[in-house]
Amino acid sequence: MKPLIEVKNLVTRFDLKAGLFGRVYGRVHAVENVSFDIYPGETLALVGESGCGKSTIARSIMHLDKTSSGSIKFNGKETLGVSSRNLRTFQRNVQMVFQDPFSSLNPRMTVGKAIADPMIVNKIIPKDAIPQRVQELLERVDMEKDHMNRYPHAFSGGQRQRICIARVLGLDPKLIIADEAVASLDVTIQAKVINLLMDLQAELGISLLFISHDVAVVERIAHRVAVMYLGEIVEIGDRQSIFRNPRHSYTKKLFGSVPVPDPRLRKKDSMLIADEIPSAMRAPNFIPIQLPMQQVSDTHFVREETPV
Repeated sequence: MKPLIEVKNLVTRFDLKAGLFGRVYGRVHAVENVSFDIYPGETLALVGESGCGKSTIARSIMHLDKTSSGSIKFNGKETLGVSSRNLRTFQRNVQMVFQDPFSSLNPRMTVGKAIADPMIVNKIIPKDAIPQRVQELLERVDMEKDHMNRYPHAFSGGQRQRICIARVLGLDPKLIIADEAVASLDVTIQAKVINLLMDLQAELGISLLFISHDVAVVERIAHRVAVMYLGEIVEIGDRQSIFRNPRHSYTKKLFGSVPVPDPRLRKKDSMLIADEIPSAMRAPNFIPIQLPMQQVSDTHFVREETPV
């Protein structure tokens, strides 16, 4: 099976400028030499602390942030540097669900219009079939069809997120990027949204790039897991290998910080190691060291660590 999307050696950096002439005094290495594939019907989870570069990867794939170098191929075709017409086709097939559903919806636009507009712009179906399709999409995400005439403020956070999912489903995407899509929701609503995404994947064969800092949620939804630290993927593999046999020191610390609800399963002698994360800002002439990946098993890879 060929990958749906291939990200190779992706680098995204942001210059820090000051003064009247915009002198570059520093550079943020947000994403550094990141590579991964996502296959049809698969969920790859990007997990890591806030600020490690997860959302920047998502925005780089969507061409919302300008990449410094690398390759992003969709169905074997390069997307970086393509024409705006071809890029529009790519962005129709790859849709994104953002963390804050309220900011993602126009407060002056009814839910029905918010879902219909992308289909109208992309000419997915005839205009006279749009209202019926909007009703079907709302019902598919467990909403009522008469909700299409209401405004976003009339709904809860979980309902708004389901509306956002209905909006992207209207374009029949091949890949959905969920960027902290359940982070702002309470636990009960989180479970409903996660189950919805898993049901849609099973029914439609959609691929998911699921971005989260919640390890428990990732263990529930992911087929494969990529652990990020300071803009790099330090460990990637199938879910079982990553959670049962973490090899990188950062992965161990990350999983060790997850609270265990059952007191009987807690390790009384465990010590939480809380190292301060270094800054991703470097001097303009800084050249990062690219450490190789070591293969642990057929599906498990770990980045070599710098000797202390």
